[in-house]
Formats: sequence, C-alpha cells, structure tokens
Amino acid sequence: MVEQFVGTWKMTASENFDEYMKAIGVGFTTRKIGNMATPSLLISVEGGVISLKSQSTFKTTEIKFRLDEEFDEATADDRKTKTIFTLEDGRLVQKQSWDGKTTTLEREVQDGKLTAKCTMNDVVAVRTYEKEA
Repeated sequence: MVEQFVGTWKMTASENFDEYMKAIGVGFTTRKIGNMATPSLLISVEGGVISLKSQSTFKTTEIKFRLDEEFDEATADDRKTKTIFTLEDGRLVQKQSWDGKTTTLEREVQDGKLTAKCTMNDVVAVRTYEKEA
C-alpha cells in the first residue's frame, strides 16, 4: 500500500503552515524560512524500510523507518520526538510526541496529488504536492 507514495513530489501549495509551526513551538526566524521553502519530498521503499527525504534550498532532512515501529526523530526544526508511522485507510500517518505534546501528519495520495495534513490541537495546515515526471 505504501507504493502509491513512492516517487519525487514537489510542493505546489501550503495553507496555514505558519499557524501550525507556531502551534508546535517553532520560533519566528525558523517559521519565516519554513514559509519560504518549497520542498520536494523523495519517498522510497527498500526491504520494508521507508525513506522520507525532504529537500529544499534551506535544509534537507531524511528519516528511515518501518511501519508500526517507534523511533527517535530529530525534526527539521530541531525537536527531538518519539515518532511512529502507521498505514490507516490508505493514509500514511505520522505521530510525533515530545515534551508531553503530540502532533499528527497524515499523508494521502488522491487524483495524482499528495496532501500532507498537519494537525496540532485545533490547528490544521495542509500542504499539497504534485509528482514530478
């Protein structure tokens, strides 16, 4: 089921991302940089290990994980989280927990586009990506 996510995706739209970054505690300067970045997502699978790489002119991050196995993640904004990915109804769901807080990122492919819905409490941001040829 993860195969639908495999490929290179270029961000084409971002809604409410500044508010989401505020909600998870990202500082002003990092938010400004984050709002200007238009990252590409490179998703691959090898031997049951999923690689999720985010590349932009500002920063490149990569995490490798197996579904349903918690791991330590150092996020692009330098949070140290306990993270787990699950597959739920065709969506790739990422839960990050740190300092008593939890945020959820749901990635879904529909009509050839990948959407990432980022939720922290009642704040929701949606980032849209299109597959590169």
